[in-house]
Amino acid sequence: MTKRIRAKHKIDRRLQENVWGRSKSPLNKRNSRPGQHGERRAGKLSDFGQQLKAKQKLKGYYGSITERQFHRLYVEATRLKGSTSEHLIGLLERRLDAVVYRAKFVPTVFAARQFVSHGHVTVNGRRVTIPSYRVKIGDTIEVREKSRQLPLVLEGVKSAERDVPDYIEADHNKYTARLARVPALADVPYPVHMEPNLVVEFYSR
Repeated sequence: MTKRIRAKHKIDRRLQENVWGRSKSPLNKRNSRPGQHGERRAGKLSDFGQQLKAKQKLKGYYGSITERQFHRLYVEATRLKGSTSEHLIGLLERRLDAVVYRAKFVPTVFAARQFVSHGHVTVNGRRVTIPSYRVKIGDTIEVREKSRQLPLVLEGVKSAERDVPDYIEADHNKYTARLARVPALADVPYPVHMEPNLVVEFYSR
């Protein structure tokens, strides 16, 4: 079961952005922060505040990633040649739960984590139950046959809220997907503006 159930939309209200671009976001009805003082005007953020917000937004977008897991990805990104912020996005998008979500097999990132954990997905014919599993280019992700008629899967496939990005090759007739390439920041269809460069600044303080 995902770690965040009822309180997940507090992320939207705290950050004042519809992080997942969903029609169910409370910001569509009430554009204020949570709590009894939520209606108060927020002060201007410091440089640290902006960096922290960028980290919370990116980390929150991918569901229930722990701070330890997220920092570990940052450290790994710093060891790769090139842009650390671009590598961070690439590592996040190669998580198995992220690929399942991008392929529209489920409607939300939270559902993707639970879907993988419950053993509904195989990678190259082998069942994988670890949401953070690192998908490689060319790997075939498939929804197990007995799981294809689950209401969650049917809702995800039929959802018109988002499209499958071009770095994922998805076949909804066969319930398979393949990672064609590692995406850059500009390729990822985030519904809000993400600033991984500020995340890098936050951790490199």
